Amino acid sequence: MRRFATLSLLAFMATAGVLAQEAPPVEATVPLETQPPWAELAVADGFDFPVGQPDAQAYYDAQPFGRNDHLGSDWNGRGGGDSDLGDPVTAAADGYVRYAEDAGIGWCKVMIVVHRVGEQGPWVESLYGHLDSFSVPVGSEVERGQELGTIGNCQGRYAAHLHFEIRSVVGGQVGPGYAKDKLGWVDPTVFIEAHRP
Repeated sequence: MRRFATLSLLAFMATAGVLAQEAPPVEATVPLETQPPWAELAVADGFDFPVGQPDAQAYYDAQPFGRNDHLGSDWNGRGGGDSDLGDPVTAAADGYVRYAEDAGIGWCKVMIVVHRVGEQGPWVESLYGHLDSFSVPVGSEVERGQELGTIGNCQGRYAAHLHFEIRSVVGGQVGPGYAKDKLGWVDPTVFIEAHRP
């Protein structure tokens, strides 16, 4: 019975010309990229701290990498509280801005910059969290020391500070900020000290 129904349906479709019709050509509306937009970046000539350029002068790391499962460094002005609110945040190294958005409660404004460390890689990315403002848009190529934005307090949720990460895996989500598993994250201070200009 099922075979008869299938054959009847095919016969009807053939009679109606459905099987004889060719599918319309499909046109690509978005070109497929073979390389990410940062693939042609020059190798970064070194890394500096993202506040108090180049050595984090007048800042301290209030919550270093790994403490309380923290995935970055929390840079605070030595004056405490909101004394650093609106201070400039600068690119740790030459790179490409791949993300700059309000990531929602807990993060607020976040920027992610991709950096080329060697001729054949590796690539790393730096994340700048809790920003008050952005100074450059997504798609910008930036230089070490160039202002990316300003330190924020996530609309009063925290005392002003910069949450700063270095990631060894490029292209992921904004992420949690805290995790027991540190795979894909590296200690920002150790990384910067090992890659000074």
